[in-house]
Amino acid sequence: MSRRGAGIHLETSVGYLLKEASSALRLAMEEALRPLGMTITHYSCLELLGQRPGLSSSELARGAFVTRQSMNVLLRTLEEEGHVTRPAEAPVGKVLPTRLTLRGRRLLARATVAVREVEVRMLDGLTEEEQADAARLLRGMARSLSAG
Repeated sequence: MSRRGAGIHLETSVGYLLKEASSALRLAMEEALRPLGMTITHYSCLELLGQRPGLSSSELARGAFVTRQSMNVLLRTLEEEGHVTRPAEAPVGKVLPTRLTLRGRRLLARATVAVREVEVRMLDGLTEEEQADAARLLRGMARSLSAG
């Protein structure tokens, strides 16, 4: 259903509603992660490394939706705190693969529980089919915008 030229009606604008849901999710995640001393970017970085060990800082930045500079600052902090490790020199090319330490994996496990609780609360009241539909629709919207 196209509403081109009809103006934006906030009550029915998918873009506005998506932003509203995104803001509510971000706030809830920030609240859940704060007691662990983490930000959403911090959590995203650890989660990416938990699922894909050895990512470069550029790959982590793309996955966490931040700039390379911001990710480099975060990685230095995470290294100093003992949550990640990177070689002093790149084994191949310029890429410094990053890996979680045991301490980082423990923190990630605690953060994952907190974030999962937020997601469960967000999806409360939706059937499994509705949750699958929502995921499919959101992936489609992202693909449409990325394509052009």
